[in-house]
Amino acid sequence: MQIKPRQHLLDIWQAIARHSFEDGEWEWGEWGGRSSVADAERLLCLMYPATEIPAFRLDDPDTTERDVQTALKNVGGRLEIPGKLVTLLAEFMRTHAADDKRPSFSGGYYFISGDPERDLTPEQRELGVVDAFSMSITLSLATLGFLKVYETRTRRAEVRALIDELKAATEVRLTAAMVSLLRSFTVNVFDPEEPQGRTLGKLLGQGQVSERVVLQQFQRRFKALRATVSESFTLGVDVADRLKDDNQLFEIGWAWSLVKDAPPVETVEPIGPQPDGVADPIPYLYFTVVALDGIQDLFSDRTLTLGLLNTEQQRLAEALRLRWEVTQQYWSGIARFGEGSWPLEDIPWRTTGQRLESEYFSLSVAAILVQDLVRRRATDDDLTRTVGIMERLAERGRITSRMTQNDSAIGLHQPGVRLPLQGSQRIGPPMEWTMGDFSAQLLKRSIQLCALSRNISAHDRLLRLAERIFDHVWTRRIRTGEGAGLWDHIQAVYPEAPPYEAPLSWNITERVTECMVAARQLYTQPPIRSSELATLAAALLSEATHLLGNEQLEPTSLADGSHGIALKSVEVKLRRARLILDDQPGTAVALTLDVLGELDTLALARHTASRGV
Repeated sequence: MQIKPRQHLLDIWQAIARHSFEDGEWEWGEWGGRSSVADAERLLCLMYPATEIPAFRLDDPDTTERDVQTALKNVGGRLEIPGKLVTLLAEFMRTHAADDKRPSFSGGYYFISGDPERDLTPEQRELGVVDAFSMSITLSLATLGFLKVYETRTRRAEVRALIDELKAATEVRLTAAMVSLLRSFTVNVFDPEEPQGRTLGKLLGQGQVSERVVLQQFQRRFKALRATVSESFTLGVDVADRLKDDNQLFEIGWAWSLVKDAPPVETVEPIGPQPDGVADPIPYLYFTVVALDGIQDLFSDRTLTLGLLNTEQQRLAEALRLRWEVTQQYWSGIARFGEGSWPLEDIPWRTTGQRLESEYFSLSVAAILVQDLVRRRATDDDLTRTVGIMERLAERGRITSRMTQNDSAIGLHQPGVRLPLQGSQRIGPPMEWTMGDFSAQLLKRSIQLCALSRNISAHDRLLRLAERIFDHVWTRRIRTGEGAGLWDHIQAVYPEAPPYEAPLSWNITERVTECMVAARQLYTQPPIRSSELATLAAALLSEATHLLGNEQLEPTSLADGSHGIALKSVEVKLRRARLILDDQPGTAVALTLDVLGELDTLALARHTASRGV
């Protein structure tokens, strides 16, 4: 199934408007209580495309496209839509704020109890989670960019007052989310003889290299990174002296929430008291990927162009950027460790901190690797090997292969992979987090990798893979009921999947929305240039130019001027072919072949006329 970002986004928007707007009024719903993560994901389904794709802009009613108005007709007219979005966003900011007015990042019903006999306490439900921190950064930046335009397009006093309130609340939430991400970042140092050390040693050695050799290679590969972490991190993390010991192994990344005993981050912004952390200082692959995605938005071209960050937020963003870079370098180095096959190619990946293994963790490491490949413009060899990993993950996840009877792969999709949230037992029963978006995440990373690839063969493989994954994901839309057109109906692709009581998944719906934005960026970049086609186009242009010059020397007896018009058309096409030769050699070949055909037709007509005389 071909990915058509514009049409598919319109379908998603139409489904959201039908589901969430009752007679033009927004309905949050109450399944399982409120979750700041789910509510942010829901709003981002609208705000992310509206701020990332010019054709989907909603901040200026005069530029709203007709098909966008049609998709959102349940919301209201083009003049009403931006005002209603401001009201929704303001309500979100008020709802997800604690009693002392500081922003709240509660996981809510996304948290589940690891003890079937005990329910989670209200205090546990209100705990902040990295998903919420990251989503809040993306939503806050989208909101600030939206308001920057819309506030110049409305003169209604009550709307302008609401805009001022929303802008202030959004800036506070953005700063609080950045501070929370700094306090959730952790460096976990452990001895090679500890269980974590042995797990990492086996993962890196792959049974081919002794633990002693692995330690030596680890020391050499991460010496500079170890020094950077030890000397440069001054915000939100207390790096243990053990990190300076070369005989210790370490992992870096994000815990699931604020790390226990993480010191407050000094800031002049009025974000209120910073809560104590409860999470063990152990990185999680899933939450690390989520954090990296949100941090990346802080220094996107749009954020920098619109000047969305104030001076204090820029300082915090630089601290997060350093963590973003070293985390990518670390996990990219771990994924490609050694001289032979990569540890990442040994699927499934086994985590050291939680000692779990799953294809989802392989996908998480691959996601970080893809981001690192984008950052450093990877070699063709790295890209080709990563393509193979993506194809294997799609097959093992039974996305591009048949599901067998009693296949354990169904657990990747429903109920998903469950993560124990280490440290949560301090304030109640042990908590868990479910990751059920394997297919949507695989689609997103395949599209991102496809946009990066400038190798025709790898690009075509990735595009075909992305289309097959998208076919799978699109089939999983809910067919009937209030969530029709949204996600997730797992039985549509896996009829044998057991029934699972859950609300409409805003998690997967938002991920698919991100995929469509990424696909749009893929199609807007220049096509891959073929050197063979460029050489052929240049040769054809040379011949066509010569024949055109010869044809212009010939007299014509046609009184209607059609010969001159034909030659003018040939000149225009040749000029266009020369102009696009470097970027679109295939199109240049097509234009030049058309020119050669026209010139031959003119020559044949003249030859026939001369013989008739």
